[in-house]
Formats: sequence, structure tokens, C-alpha cells
Amino acid sequence: MKKVLVTGGTRGIGRDIAREFLKRGFFVCAAYSSDEESAAESAAEGIDVFRADVSDEAQVKALFGHVGNVDILVNNAGISLFKQIQDVSFGEWNRLFAVNVGGAFLCAREASRAMIEKKSGLIVNISSVWGEVGGSCESVYSASKAALLGFTKALAKELGPSGIRVNSVSPGVIDTRMNARLSDGDMEALREEIPLERIGRGEDVAKAVWFLYENDYVTGIDLPVNGGFSIV
Repeated sequence: MKKVLVTGGTRGIGRDIAREFLKRGFFVCAAYSSDEESAAESAAEGIDVFRADVSDEAQVKALFGHVGNVDILVNNAGISLFKQIQDVSFGEWNRLFAVNVGGAFLCAREASRAMIEKKSGLIVNISSVWGEVGGSCESVYSASKAALLGFTKALAKELGPSGIRVNSVSPGVIDTRMNARLSDGDMEALREEIPLERIGRGEDVAKAVWFLYENDYVTGIDLPVNGGFSIV
């Protein structure tokens, strides 16, 4: 049975990705940072859950000590920040990069060791439409997600000769807790900017990750899942 690790895998987009692979017969481990209620719900569905802060090297090592070698790594764990640049502290900048970029680095480093030995594997980094085009009042978040895109391309070149594929998925406006701060009016205004005229669902992103798993001649790409929101 193939093994999948999804970070931030007990809530939102991550949970839908975990469910997608679970229903297809994979062993799925979901890492989470704090939400015990969501973790318990995921465990009840048959997902193996493990608490770990992906920005902490020791906790990431403990995570991989628990789950072992994985065939697929989905770096989904992330945090957001909605502030104007003049109000952002350096500590907030560092924390966002530690989770969104540092976590992806630490998990990819651990996962790739066994993948290199097996000469196979898939890493998918979950970026964002703001990593592609930038978001006003989300400059730090946008920068961290843009960094993931560069990391994806470089790692695809580095690990390709070892039979490992590395891709990213960039969701647009998705109906998750991360967007709960937005009012109904804000969400409607965003919906009107989307050519497909609907807000995205976590399942849309999960299907994109599955697509990248199935297509074994695809590496180093970013797959936008945003209903056309980023069309220029």
C-alpha cells in the first residue's frame, strides 16, 4: 500500500486532499499543529494523524519517525497574515516563512532521502494564487507562497534524475476557515472576479493533486486551481 503524508491535513484543503487519497486506497498520514477536534474527526475517518509543528526541525524528524518512508508528500501546512506592510513585525515575517517555506523545506528534505534510494516519489507544494500574482495587504503571505514556486522548480530539476517529481498547486479563492475573516460582501466581490463565477472548494484542489499523481511525466509545474481568477 502506498503511503501519503499531508501536512496541515486535518482541516480545510489538506483534509480534502487526505480524503481523496484515502478513498483511493492509500495509507494516509495527516500532520496537524493544534486543532485536536479536527484531528479526532480525521482519525475517525481512518486517517493516521500526528501532531507536529512543521517549522520545528525536531518535530518534523519525529513526524517522519512516526510515518516512516512516504511515496507522496503534500506540503499543505500554512498560515496567513492580512496586514499592511507598515504594520507587519519582523517576528510575523519570520513566523510566516518558517511555517510556509521552512516547513516545506524540512518535510521535503526528510521525505526525499528515502525517495532517492527508491528512485521514485512525488512532492506537491500547495502555494497560492497570491504567490503567482501578489495580494494587496498580504505581501508577506504572497512572498512566502512565491518562494514555494521557486523551491518547486529548483527541486524538480535537482530530484528529477532520481525519479522524483516535484510540482505545486496554487489555489485561488477557496471556501475554507482561512477565508472566514472575509465578509459575505467580500466573498461575493471576489466571486464576481472569477470567470467560472463560483468560489472554489477543497475538493477542487484535491483533484488537482490527484491529477499530478496520475501523470508521471509532469514535473516542475505550478497548476493554478482558481476558476480563471489569475488570467491576465
